[in-house]
Amino acid sequence: MELEAAQVIAAPPGLVLIRDSRLREEVRRIAAAAERGLDERELPIGRHSWAAAPLAILDTGAARACADTGYPRRAGVVLVTDGEPELPDWQAAAAVGAELVIALPAAAERLVEKFAEHAEYRHGDGVVIAVAGAGGGAGASTLAAAIGLRSAAQRFRSDTVLVDAAPHGGGLDLLLGLENSAGPRWPDLVVEDGRISAAALHAALPAAAPGLPVLSCERGGAGRLPTGITPAAIHAVLEAGRAAGDLVICDLSGDRGPHTETILDAADLVVLIVPARLRAVAAAETVAAAIAARNPNQGLIVRGPAPGGLRGAEIAEVLDLPLLAAVRAQPGLAARLERGGLTLPRRGPLLDAADAVLSVVSSPARQGIR
Repeated sequence: MELEAAQVIAAPPGLVLIRDSRLREEVRRIAAAAERGLDERELPIGRHSWAAAPLAILDTGAARACADTGYPRRAGVVLVTDGEPELPDWQAAAAVGAELVIALPAAAERLVEKFAEHAEYRHGDGVVIAVAGAGGGAGASTLAAAIGLRSAAQRFRSDTVLVDAAPHGGGLDLLLGLENSAGPRWPDLVVEDGRISAAALHAALPAAAPGLPVLSCERGGAGRLPTGITPAAIHAVLEAGRAAGDLVICDLSGDRGPHTETILDAADLVVLIVPARLRAVAAAETVAAAIAARNPNQGLIVRGPAPGGLRGAEIAEVLDLPLLAAVRAQPGLAARLERGGLTLPRRGPLLDAADAVLSVVSSPARQGIR
């Protein structure tokens, strides 16, 4: 399995944000000598990618850009220069919070030492996927639930946690036929000191399948508004899942707000589902741009039917997003949801879409899909 292959990698790759070709080649040479992999990127990158890498190697231009963008300060940031550093290099290092400035190639040994010092992931090896929709009724909740069911059935991780982050969506528990199942919903969640136990979540939440606990929103009713979702609570749940090695799937649907920004900052992959209709594609342009401002790691699922003949590749080109899958409508889905909740068929478009998403995050290079 691809997951097993990913688990045996001894040391995670260092994040490299370097534009200068000669300096980049020197860092590659040093990494090869140290037997360390590199995750070479171009800015902008998602904030989770910035925070989770064990070691971040920047040149002066990237350091200034990261500081200007407001990326949070973190340990394990190194600025490298081509030759002896000058005043602008030191200023950029101070702005980004670099712990060391290394002049290459003369001080190559110091970079080798940094590779050895930061040889472990900063967090657990969990994965966070966010699923957003281009407008109401796009199918984000159904896709998020389907990914969760497929992951649990395949034992993609020991636990897959399905998080309802759409307080006005009616509740994932209702979608999955769990509305009468005992267990906490968002308003019942207690977060102490900004932390929560993943094991406690796994044990307490209602489960849609073995290894698939579901944290759902409540339904307002009687004039009440849904409550419980705050950025701090979302952060605690995501970090608990990541530390435990879970796959955490967040249903954003069409909701936007402070709690969704927290999820977008943390997500390894944001999946945008777009119906193959002209107005939905127009709406998706705005949604994709808003997501990209916080996280560039987006993938596209196009859902039929396509009354005007729009094709998935055409929609992907318009949105400038990688197409994960273009699927037709799932026969009989609406009726099944009304009668007793979502179940994943053995074959069909919904299964294909879930498999396409999981395939992106099953490899060691999962943090970037472009």
